[in-house]
Amino acid sequence: MTTRSDSPVPGRFTLVLHSHLPWLANHGRWPVGEEWLYQSWAGSYLPLFAMLRRLADDGALDQLSLGITPVLAAQLDDPHCGSSMHEWLADWQLRAVEAAISPDPSRRTLGSREYLAAADAMTEFETHWRHGASPQIRTLASSGVVEILGGPLAHPFAPLLDRRLRRFSLAEGLDDARARWAARPAGIWAPECAFDPGMETEYAAAGVGHFMVDGPTLKGDTALGRPVGDTDVVAFGRDLSISYRVWSPKSGYPGHAAYRDFHTYDHATGLKPARVTGRGVSSADKKPYDPARVDAVIDRHVDDFVDHVRRRLIDESARQGRPALVVAAFDTELFGHWWHEGPLWLERVLRRLPEAGVEVGTLASARRDGFVGTPVELPASSWGSGKDWRVWNGPQVEHLVALNAEVTETGLEAVDKILAPGIGGAPGHPAGRNRVADQILRETLLTVASDWPFMVSKDTAANYAVDRAHKHAHATREICDAALRGRHDLANRLAGDWARADNLFAGLDARRLHTRDAVDEVRG
Repeated sequence: MTTRSDSPVPGRFTLVLHSHLPWLANHGRWPVGEEWLYQSWAGSYLPLFAMLRRLADDGALDQLSLGITPVLAAQLDDPHCGSSMHEWLADWQLRAVEAAISPDPSRRTLGSREYLAAADAMTEFETHWRHGASPQIRTLASSGVVEILGGPLAHPFAPLLDRRLRRFSLAEGLDDARARWAARPAGIWAPECAFDPGMETEYAAAGVGHFMVDGPTLKGDTALGRPVGDTDVVAFGRDLSISYRVWSPKSGYPGHAAYRDFHTYDHATGLKPARVTGRGVSSADKKPYDPARVDAVIDRHVDDFVDHVRRRLIDESARQGRPALVVAAFDTELFGHWWHEGPLWLERVLRRLPEAGVEVGTLASARRDGFVGTPVELPASSWGSGKDWRVWNGPQVEHLVALNAEVTETGLEAVDKILAPGIGGAPGHPAGRNRVADQILRETLLTVASDWPFMVSKDTAANYAVDRAHKHAHATREICDAALRGRHDLANRLAGDWARADNLFAGLDARRLHTRDAVDEVRG
């Protein structure tokens, strides 16, 4: 059931959020590492989940499709990350106190404001998050306020991934979601919205009913979901004319002069004291952030967004002669982490849309209710620069493409040999659970994460990304080498040492790589 006003516009609006960070636990702290997780947790995940609970308490249904990648879910449930997050929030409070007792009046104002924010975040975390994210996700999903989207393990750029590992990663990712949330997602956010023709059959085999692509993949005609090829798997496209109202580097809302500036720090405390002020203004010249300036600006941007959604629905419904679907899609971390005022804007949008006559829903409800057009053949694509694969296989990252291919081949060949009858198990019988083989697959998947080439291509902490890719490649190689040389004690010790650093996907079982291969062979 969705909320309507007395004068509804035709069609439906769907908001999709993609929540993802690479595995950061035990791999550095600052300036890149676990700090990234804790900033995003405090800035985005805490307020987003609080907002969804409020909407659920008010009886709202089908408010958005929320993608949560397995690698992020693992961190939000991880005991080390939860404990460290609690410490990080306490440290935030201490840094705020330091600013609040400064002789500088502007720093005192900043400290007082930040202390209250940190105290609220601490209360939210201690009340709802001490047992991880999964209990909350289960509750929100069962309330009907959101649809939860899944995805493959460790967020690989799937078109460039060995097909065998690609199928395994997707199936394991969906199984990981079921283990955490007691339900296997019907839809996914494909990492980087990346697609290669033929992947739709893999989605169908894995039980995926729908997934996201970027608008240009559908040649801009995103007003309906489209079945792909000969399957019943539906691709939904991001409407760029609506999404770019928010997320445009040139004119998006977060760049308004009154909003808090992300990049400017008070270096004594690590707090953010400035507002955007203007394009091209240096950090030293930015004006102090003033929350009193912000509320009216948020409302203007809410009204602007809602007005554009209304007009887009009316125009697209008229163009195609049937009610249209408008899908806006964003990284969850935009709201709060990158754009401080984003969570408040988001809640006001979701509450304002029904008042303005706009029906809201999820991707699952759009598919269920017939917002689906004729079948389409999709091209190779992504949502990156050029809408092709250049971010992940362009000249800047050729070395990572080669590394991924080599490590994947090394890892899969080693797992096959380790689990072969007579090596990993008795002759003629399948091997038992093998932690060495499990860790080889785990490190292989972490090596081929899409984050590392993205960070290199975009020159955002590129050195960290290269180091991480090579670190997991090294882990894969040295465990494989020890295992294949018959040095089983060493292989087990290395696998255990790396597992302590990369303690995610505990349910990953390398034997299912073979099981899934056999199922695929039967399916032809």
